[in-house]
Amino acid sequence: MEKFENFAEFLLKKYEQFRKDVPSMIKANNFTENLIFFLFPFKVDRTCTLPQIKLSLAQLQIDFQDLIGPLEKTLDRSVKDINHDFFSAIPGIYKNLMDDAKHFLDFDPAARSIESIILYYPGFYAITVYRLAHVLYGFKIPFLPRMMCEYAHSKTGIEIHPGAEIGENLFIDHGTGIVIGETTIIGNNVKIYQGVTLGAVMVDKSMRGKKRHPTIEDNVIIYSGSSILGGETVVGHDTVIGGNVWLTKSVPPYSVVYHESKTVVRNTEMKTEAIDFII
Repeated sequence: MEKFENFAEFLLKKYEQFRKDVPSMIKANNFTENLIFFLFPFKVDRTCTLPQIKLSLAQLQIDFQDLIGPLEKTLDRSVKDINHDFFSAIPGIYKNLMDDAKHFLDFDPAARSIESIILYYPGFYAITVYRLAHVLYGFKIPFLPRMMCEYAHSKTGIEIHPGAEIGENLFIDHGTGIVIGETTIIGNNVKIYQGVTLGAVMVDKSMRGKKRHPTIEDNVIIYSGSSILGGETVVGHDTVIGGNVWLTKSVPPYSVVYHESKTVVRNTEMKTEAIDFII
């Protein structure tokens, strides 16, 4: 029991150390959700009024200052200035998100309305959080942008690093298992399906700060299960990447890249020998 009490005291000291330097994870998650509810209040209350929205904005600004307050000594500007700049960027983020949603509607035959996309499409949710977190990442705020994107990851299975550079009209269908790395560059009108990895060829601490994830140019479609790796890998515009492709070299514009596989169908009564499993 004495050992446990000593350990509890040790944890308390660590807690005192950490809580001064990092935002609260729970508050960050709540802030992320409340930002989305502010942008799309009908997700919470279809009768929401202008006074309610204004109150919501005021509370968000208070919550944001509370979140990044512990980080102030690491920031290159005051919390007040960052607060002002972030919320000044919200109208532009909203416009980009509505363009994204319209792109979903125009492309996905299962989409019935803009409202349906905003309400329950996981790809749109992940893009929303990314676009908000990316602005904070650009302000060089530690912890919070990544916390926001990891919260979206936990809800959707889609991992987008807030440092990635993503253009207009991104379409993510189904989405589960998608990974978009920190130095990825994605152009406009790109479509990505489930299980796609835009990653690095290798993981090594010496690669920090270097371009290690691919560049995807405009109007590219990447089908499910494909991995595109490497900082020097460029997928030229108007290219289609088929399913289950492993790509570590650049391809020119207007390419079609696909993986050939052999599928054999036979009657089980025709042969009695065991099936050879190749993994």
